[in-house]
Amino acid sequence: MDLWQYENNLHAQGINIIAGTDEAGRGPLFGPVVAACVSLPANFELHGINDSKKLSEKKRNDLYNYIINNAIYGIGIVSSKEIDEINIYEASRKAMIIAIKEVQKQIALEYVLSDAMPLEIDIPVMPIIKGDAKSASIAAASIIAKVTRDNMLYEIDKLHPEYGFKNHKGYPTKKHLEAINKYGLIEGYRKTYGPIKKYLKQGHC
Repeated sequence: MDLWQYENNLHAQGINIIAGTDEAGRGPLFGPVVAACVSLPANFELHGINDSKKLSEKKRNDLYNYIINNAIYGIGIVSSKEIDEINIYEASRKAMIIAIKEVQKQIALEYVLSDAMPLEIDIPVMPIIKGDAKSASIAAASIIAKVTRDNMLYEIDKLHPEYGFKNHKGYPTKKHLEAINKYGLIEGYRKTYGPIKKYLKQGHC
């Protein structure tokens, strides 16, 4: 698949300053949702760019370093507390808008491609289903969001190694659920998520 098809179609219409946005961390029981917005240079060449979930960690980190040094990007972070207050869908949307605004502080964006998320902002947005596998800009944002969030979880792991965050990144794996039952909850868990809600209903805190 041509990952530049959407960007090239916009360029053909005279729209040149384009960004992609995506988020990481909808499914985990712990931690924030993180979005990124990335505007790639027109002559940007990046081999192996793809949806961050399909890349090895080493490849993802290599691409992350290349993108942040050669493109314009912004990050949006919404905490687990706010996820509980407004729900993960709205939190993902909010994180994307924050990330877009960070890019808009640096360049005058003309168009945004998003990974399936409709966004009400002051410039046109095209939501693309599975956009992280169809658009280079969204794929780049996917990589930035994923690595940024993973790095946050590595830092949490240093403080609370008994939970194994460096391995599961907050997702509800068997070992993670066992650690919750053994050690309880720390600050940062999403209390509206099923396994945590169930844990709290059992009288734990």
